[in-house]
Amino acid sequence: MELKSILSGLEDLKVKGSLDVEVSKIESNSQKIEQGDMFVAIEGFDEDGHKYISEAIKKGAKVIMAQVDKISKEMVKDLPKDVTFILSTNTRHAISICACNYYKNPSKKLKLIGITGTKGKTTTSFMIKSLLEKQGFKVGLIGTICTYIGDKKIGNNARTTPEALELQATLNEMVKAKCNMAVMEVSSQSLKLGRVDGCEFDVGIFTNFSKDHISTKEHPSMEDYFESKVKLFKMCKYAFINSDDIYANKLPALVQNCEFKTYGIDNPANLLAKDITVTNSYVDFKVKLADKNQRVKVGIPGRFSVYNSLSAISVALKYGITPENIEETLLNIRVPGRSELVNNSKELTIMIDYAHTPESLESILSTVKEYTQGQVICVFGCGGDRDKGKRPIMGSISGTLADYTIITSDNPRTEKPEEIIQEIENGIKKTKSSYECIIDRKKAIEKALKMASKKDIVVIAGKGHETTQEINGKKYPFDEREIVKEILGE
Repeated sequence: MELKSILSGLEDLKVKGSLDVEVSKIESNSQKIEQGDMFVAIEGFDEDGHKYISEAIKKGAKVIMAQVDKISKEMVKDLPKDVTFILSTNTRHAISICACNYYKNPSKKLKLIGITGTKGKTTTSFMIKSLLEKQGFKVGLIGTICTYIGDKKIGNNARTTPEALELQATLNEMVKAKCNMAVMEVSSQSLKLGRVDGCEFDVGIFTNFSKDHISTKEHPSMEDYFESKVKLFKMCKYAFINSDDIYANKLPALVQNCEFKTYGIDNPANLLAKDITVTNSYVDFKVKLADKNQRVKVGIPGRFSVYNSLSAISVALKYGITPENIEETLLNIRVPGRSELVNNSKELTIMIDYAHTPESLESILSTVKEYTQGQVICVFGCGGDRDKGKRPIMGSISGTLADYTIITSDNPRTEKPEEIIQEIENGIKKTKSSYECIIDRKKAIEKALKMASKKDIVVIAGKGHETTQEINGKKYPFDEREIVKEILGE
């Protein structure tokens, strides 16, 4: 594609060299550069792409884009004459717009639905995808667990929302596969770093907002975290927001050019759930569908499941999905590793959940405690080479909320699992609750299942959708669904 077309829509650029250049492809990784490519230098958290401009030129880059505050005048003078050099005030934003142009703006050829919020993004995205497909749409999905184009899974994802080049390439593949719709989890980090700049969203969803992702490499404050999420709704035509969340309720005053509608349980809303029943295997509630109050049963237990369902139903009604299709889809919905119940002939309630932070562990254990008649048995650990401060906190949470805890390994990586477990144990000891430590995760799960009765619930927390266990740099197969079936002889 011609460089002029790639740069369309970008302002305040300084250019040295010709714009009448054919660009083979765009790259931000100098190692992937080939003859005729465009290299965009981005300052990352661990590496600065500006260090690799010379390497990119040696490999054949004919266009270099850099950030104006990272380049000296001497460096510009020393560049080869046949290389076009472009200075931008923000190369993260610029690469997103360039990627949109290069792939001919695929988001404009799809009905793109973006979901943001602290919790519930993954479950809501799978619900919406399933509802749209039930009505006959072909749907793509991009999120924390994986990417789908229609019913084809094309890979697991390293991050919730991909970098701009990968994102636009994926959306383009969806267009080529004749998808009508695309559902995307939009993380606050992706919004802050401009990964989705240039995307055209038809619908945005705000699930909820609570403390998370506050760190030097993510968001320095809750204000920054929220402001990042607000950006999504400046790119949307329509939005559905949680009326029971105080932060969500701020959005209509902050964003003028988006049509907002609400869903909720406790406060007035356009779509309201009433008469809620929660059990250890499902939740059901009354909601208005096609001018008639109907009972909807959802195959994922918990009050939070009502909120996720309401946001998905809001989208479904917007796109004309019938009440019958809504009811049938939500009854049978299953989301990998998100309050995922494992069916078994022994009629035990076994839940696999991705809860791996203090907030998410507290949320899932509080939820199941509300409706479980017997004991809450929790199996969990903490990952190695990650935040050590959360380990005793999570131990304390499980000790407080679960009736019995089995502390075990969870991706120890390069750390000794015994040491990680001991740090968790420091927190649980203070609660004086019943617990034990079993380093081998499979044996820990086996112990939990053997001690459980039909009235109990076993929560296996931390890994969720993951199918491997990472130890000393190597990933070993570890699919907890298969392990549960093996232990139960199924």
